[in-house]
Amino acid sequence: MSGLLGSRTCPGPGETSDLKFPLGAKFREPLTETRFQQLFGDAEQEPEPLAEPRWSRLRGLWRRRAGACSGQGAWRLLLARLPPLRWLPRYRWRAWLLGDAVAGVTVGIVHVPQGMAFALLTSVPPVFGLYTSFFPVLIYTLLGTGRHLSTGTFAVLSLMTGSAVERLVPEPLEGNLSGIEREQLDAQRVGAAAAVAFGSGALMLGMFALQLGILATFLSEPVVKALTSGAALHVLVSQLPSLLGLPLPRQIGCFALFKTLAAVLTALPRSSPAELTISALSLALLVPVKELNVRFRDKLPTPIPGEIVMVLLASVLCFTSSLDTRYNVQIVGLLPGGFPQPLLPSLAELPRILADSLPMALVTFAVSTSLASIYADKYSYTIDSNQELLAHGVSNLVSSLFSCFPNSATLATTSLLVDAGGNTQLAGLFSCLVVLSVLLWLGPFFYYLPKAVLACINISSMRQMFFQMQELPQLWRISRVDFAVWMVTWVAVVTLSVDLGLAVGVVFSMMTVVCRTQRVRCLALGLAEGTELYRPLRESHKLLQVPGLRILSYPTPLYFGTRGQFRRILEWHLRLGEGGQLTPKTDSPPDAVAEPVRVVVLDCSGVTFADAAGAREVVQLASRCRDAGIHFLLAQCNASVLGTLTQAGLLDRVTPEQLFVSVQDAAAYALERLVRRQSSLVQRLAQCGSDQVTQIVEGPNSACVKRTMAPVPPYLM
Repeated sequence: MSGLLGSRTCPGPGETSDLKFPLGAKFREPLTETRFQQLFGDAEQEPEPLAEPRWSRLRGLWRRRAGACSGQGAWRLLLARLPPLRWLPRYRWRAWLLGDAVAGVTVGIVHVPQGMAFALLTSVPPVFGLYTSFFPVLIYTLLGTGRHLSTGTFAVLSLMTGSAVERLVPEPLEGNLSGIEREQLDAQRVGAAAAVAFGSGALMLGMFALQLGILATFLSEPVVKALTSGAALHVLVSQLPSLLGLPLPRQIGCFALFKTLAAVLTALPRSSPAELTISALSLALLVPVKELNVRFRDKLPTPIPGEIVMVLLASVLCFTSSLDTRYNVQIVGLLPGGFPQPLLPSLAELPRILADSLPMALVTFAVSTSLASIYADKYSYTIDSNQELLAHGVSNLVSSLFSCFPNSATLATTSLLVDAGGNTQLAGLFSCLVVLSVLLWLGPFFYYLPKAVLACINISSMRQMFFQMQELPQLWRISRVDFAVWMVTWVAVVTLSVDLGLAVGVVFSMMTVVCRTQRVRCLALGLAEGTELYRPLRESHKLLQVPGLRILSYPTPLYFGTRGQFRRILEWHLRLGEGGQLTPKTDSPPDAVAEPVRVVVLDCSGVTFADAAGAREVVQLASRCRDAGIHFLLAQCNASVLGTLTQAGLLDRVTPEQLFVSVQDAAAYALERLVRRQSSLVQRLAQCGSDQVTQIVEGPNSACVKRTMAPVPPYLM
C-alpha cells in the first residue's frame, strides 16, 4: 500500500496541511489498474479461442447436457429435488424420533380445529380445511428444505382467498337458501378456492423454473410483519358476526373492515345470546391457555392443546343441551369421511383469478422463506429458496386437485413444532396421521361443534400477529425509514384490503430505497495523520487536507435516478460553473480566495453498479475537469463499473494511468504531481523576482499570482 506517514502537530479545525508533509514516506509506487493487472493478473490465462462454427458450439452444449443426464448427474438432481434423500440417511433415530413424534402429534391436534376454523375464513365448508391440513403437509415433507417448518392453513391466505371466493361466487341476494342450493353454492366456492390455489402453485412453479427465489427479498421484514398484523385485524373483525350469531353477508373490497364494523353495530340488537355466551366462554379458556403456553414454554413438556380441549367441551355441551335445535346455534354438521376424488379446477376461471393468485404466491413464498430462514439460522443449517418455491408450488398445485385452498407455512404451528421438540420434516408425517384419523374415523365426533368456537380459535390464533406491534418502538429507534414502511403498509392493509395493502407496501418500500440513493452525501476525504487511511472530513477536524487536492467518495449506485444529484454535488465540490469554468467559493472569507482544485480523486468503492446514463455523466465530468485544468483520477472501481465506464468512452477522456486500484494509490500519485508542480512554480517565482509569497497558484493565463493562504471553509457534509 502507498504509505503516507510522518509526524507533526495536527492542524487545527479548518486548517490545511503543508503540501510536503504527507509525502514523508513511500513504500512502493502507486498502482494503476493496468499496472496491477500486469503484476497480479492471471498470467497463465489461455488466449481466447477463435470463433467456433455454430454447429461446434451446439455440439459442445449438447455434450454438456448429455453429461448432466448421465447416471451421476441424475442422482445429483434427485438429491437436490428430494431433500429427504440427504437428511434421512443421517437421521438420528434414537435422539430425534421421539421429539418428532411428539411434535408432529401436537401440531396435528392443533391442525384439526384450526383447519376447520380457517375454512370458515375461506368461505368453504370446514372439512376442506382438514384436506388443506393433510395434503400440503405431506408434500412439503417430501420437497421442503425447512426442517422446522410447519405448513397448512394460514389465516392471512385464508382471508385473501375468502375475499376472492366471495367476489367470484357471491351469496345470492334473496338469501334463505335450501339445502340443495347451499350445497351447490358451496361446491362452486370450493372450486373457486381450488382454482386460486392452482393458479398460485402454477405461478410459484414458473418462478422456480426461472430461478426467481431472489424475489423474496422484495418483501422486506417490515412489509411482511405489517401485512400479517393488519390481516389479523381483518380476521378479528370478519369473525365478529360468527361470535355474535349474526347471519351477515361478508364484505369484500376496499374499506371492507369498516363496512363490516358498521353492519355489526347496526345488527347488534339481533345477536344470539347463546352464541355470544359460547364465544365468551371459549375466549375465556383459549386466551389464558395461549398465555400459559408462551410464558412456561421452557417448563412444559408439551404445550397445552387448548384448542382441541375447547372443541371437545363445546361439542359435548352442544350435544347434551341440544343448543342447535333449542337456540338455533350454528354447528359444523357432518364431516364427510375419506378424501374427495381428484378433480382438475376449472381452467376457464384462471384468467379471472390470476390477479388474486399472484399476491398469494408472493405472500406464501415470503412468509414461508422468512420463517424457514429464522429457524435455519437458529439451528445452523441452510435452506434453498428456489427449492422452497418448488415445494410450495407443487404443494399448492397438487393439493388443489383434492379441493384444497391456498396454503403456506404458519407462524403459530411452526413455533409450536419447535417448542414441542421437533427436529426434522419427519414430524409432518405424524401430523398427517392425526388429521388422517379424523378424516377416516373421528369426523362424526365434530358434528355438534358450534361454529362460534371455530371463530374464537381464529381470533386466538392471531395473538402473535397482534403482538408484533410491540416491536414498533424498537423499530423507530433502529430505522425510522423501516418504521414508516411498517406504518404505511399496515394502514394500507387495514383501510384498503390485504392484497392492495401488500402492493402499496412493496411499492413504498422500493420508493424508500430509491429516495435513500437520492439523498446520499458525497464525502470529502482527508488523511489521518501518521497513517495511510483516508476518512470523511466530517468525522474529525484533525484530518489533513492538501491544498489543490480533493478526494471525494460517492457511496451509492450511479444510475439514471442519481446522475443529476451526482452532477450537482461534484460541481459544488470542484467549483465548476457553466461551461466548465472555475468559480470562486461563495462561502470563502471576503479577503481571501480558496485554493483552486488541481487534482480530484473520485473514490468509486461505494458505486456498486452504473448504468449508461450514470456512466455518461462520469465521462462528461472527466471532460469538464480536463477543460478546467483539473487532473481527474478514478480509484477502486469494481470490474463491472469499470467495464461500463469504458464502454461509455471514458478512455477517450482519460488515460489508463488515471485509473488506480485504491484511494491511497491515487492520492500518492496526486501528491507527487502537486509537489512537482509546486517545485516548478517556485522556480518560476524566482524568475519573477518575488520572494514573499505564502502560496502560489497558476492563474488562467499562467501568470505569477500572489495570495495569502485562506482557511478551508467547512464542507457541505
